Amino acid sequence: MISETDQIALKAKKREKTIIRTSFVGIGANVFLAAFKLFVGLISASIAVMLDAVNNFTDALSSVVTIIGTKLANRRPDKKHPMGHGRAEYLSALIIAAIVLYAGITSLVESIKKIINPSAADYSVISLVIIAVAVVVKILLGLYVGKKGRDTDSDSLKASGKDALFDAILSASVLASALIFVLFHISLESYVGILISGFIIKSGIEMLIETLNKILGERADSELTTKIKSLLKTLPEVHGAYDLVIHSYGPEKLLASVHLEVPDYLTATQIDTLARRAQLLVMQETGVILTAVGIYSYNTSSGEAGVINEKIREKVLAHEWALELHGLYVDEETKSIRFDVVMSFDIPHDEGLKILYAEMNELYPEYRFFIVADVDASDVDDVSDDHVAGGEPEA
Repeated sequence: MISETDQIALKAKKREKTIIRTSFVGIGANVFLAAFKLFVGLISASIAVMLDAVNNFTDALSSVVTIIGTKLANRRPDKKHPMGHGRAEYLSALIIAAIVLYAGITSLVESIKKIINPSAADYSVISLVIIAVAVVVKILLGLYVGKKGRDTDSDSLKASGKDALFDAILSASVLASALIFVLFHISLESYVGILISGFIIKSGIEMLIETLNKILGERADSELTTKIKSLLKTLPEVHGAYDLVIHSYGPEKLLASVHLEVPDYLTATQIDTLARRAQLLVMQETGVILTAVGIYSYNTSSGEAGVINEKIREKVLAHEWALELHGLYVDEETKSIRFDVVMSFDIPHDEGLKILYAEMNELYPEYRFFIVADVDASDVDDVSDDHVAGGEPEA
């Protein structure tokens, strides 16, 4: 039987092969198209066609960067990089974005020069056929690469697929300008070159922003966090799952931490067993590794604690910026109450805590309060806790 670790390794290896194979297809197609377009551009003296050829060369270079990035990302963890090298894929996507952006700016400059110093183009039937074939090839390539990018969750392939479809539109624009010139003797190629440059620059900027967001750290995917919390709540002892934070160390390399709310009568051994079951469940169903499982306890033996619980919830959640309250525990022996509040980004944490401490001290002056402000890092549950402290969770 294959272990979980071996399954992950096999999946990563399969993903790497798919990305590299797709990238080689992209390199072959783009070099082929670039060579023919460059030939057509030179014999017809068309700046638009030559710039389109340059764009194909940059696409081929992007595929080379994708291969290098994928190889680096799949290197084994080492002492300096204990979490692996998965984020190298983000760096390769960043380089691709920079290449695309540079190509767009260069194309724009050359197109403007051509407007200032125009020269007539001369298209042959063969030239037009080659450009038309290039449009079809680019559409097929874009659909193929884009699908493989989605299948492997590769940002580089998804960007390359999107770029290829843009190229098909731009090549169609070049073909249209050539036909207009042949039929009506109106030269639009320099202006089409500017249009191509604009699309390339726009694509490069979008790729750059998207990749930088991943490097800086994005909000966790709502669908994934909801699934993980729902899975954890299927465990009999778990009443709620909170503070889910997911860290990405590359595509399909996600590490996470979470707090589970459990009855206050569980022993350390029972909690340890529960945590391990939770980790295995999440790994098997989502591929996310729970590196840390914290624990919140809720009251199960006091009716008075239940009344206090409800009053505090009502008071705190009356604030629009208080998105969720959890981990509430009333310790009647030490006369202390602790809970966490997920606050929106509409209010500074220190300001929110100041308001809550004032309200809680007024509500229950005989108790000491310990309130923690949690970051709104993942979507909170639509339905808040339905149990009343001081007894088992309600059905």
